[in-house]
Amino acid sequence: MRVLEKVERRLGEKLFLKGERCLGPKCAHIRRPYPPGVHGKGSRASNSEFGIQLREKQKVKFLYGLRERMLARYFGKALRDKKHPTGDALVNTLEKRFDNVIFRAGFVVSRSIARHLVSYGHVLVNKRTVTKPSYSVRIGDIIELSPKVFNNHVFGEEFLFRIKKHEAPEWIKLDKEKKIAEIIKEPYESDLIIDPNIKLVVEYYSR
Repeated sequence: MRVLEKVERRLGEKLFLKGERCLGPKCAHIRRPYPPGVHGKGSRASNSEFGIQLREKQKVKFLYGLRERMLARYFGKALRDKKHPTGDALVNTLEKRFDNVIFRAGFVVSRSIARHLVSYGHVLVNKRTVTKPSYSVRIGDIIELSPKVFNNHVFGEEFLFRIKKHEAPEWIKLDKEKKIAEIIKEPYESDLIIDPNIKLVVEYYSR
C-alpha cells in the first residue's frame, strides 16, 4: 500500500490508487505533498518536454495498473485505429478493460480490488464468469458480481451503501436495484474522471 502512496507523491497528483482513502486527511498526498525520499522536499519535477510527457505516461500506467509492455501494446492498437484520433482510441481501450469497468460502475473502491475479484472469478459478464482483468467489454455486455460475494456481509453492506450514492459515467447504465451494469456507449477522453493529458502520452510514444 505504501508503494501506491509513493507513486502518487512522486507524480504530484491524487490518482485514487487506494480508493476512498484519498478523500480523507489520511491521504499521503495531503499529509506529505512532496516526492518521497531523503531529498523529497527539495526535489523538483523535470519540466523538460520529455519529462512532462513521461510524467503523463506514468500517470496512465499507474492509474490503470498496467505494465509498461501492456500500455505500449495498447498504444500500438490505438495507432492502427483509422476511425478515431489516437488519443480517443487509446482511452477507449483503457476504459473498456474489465477491471476498470467494475471500478467505474461503483462496484468496488479501486481498480486493484476489481482485479482481485475478477481473478478469483467473482464477476460475471452476461452470466458467464470472466477471470481476465484485461478483458475488453462490448456494448450490450451486462456486468454483475457473483452472488457468493454477498455472503460476506461486510462487503455486501459496503457495496449497497456505496452504489446508492455512486454516479456511473454516461457509457455505463447502472441499475442500482438489480446491482448490474450495462455497457451502452463507447467511452472516450471526455469521459475520464481523472484527466491525464492523453495528447502528451501520444507524443511520448510517438517519439
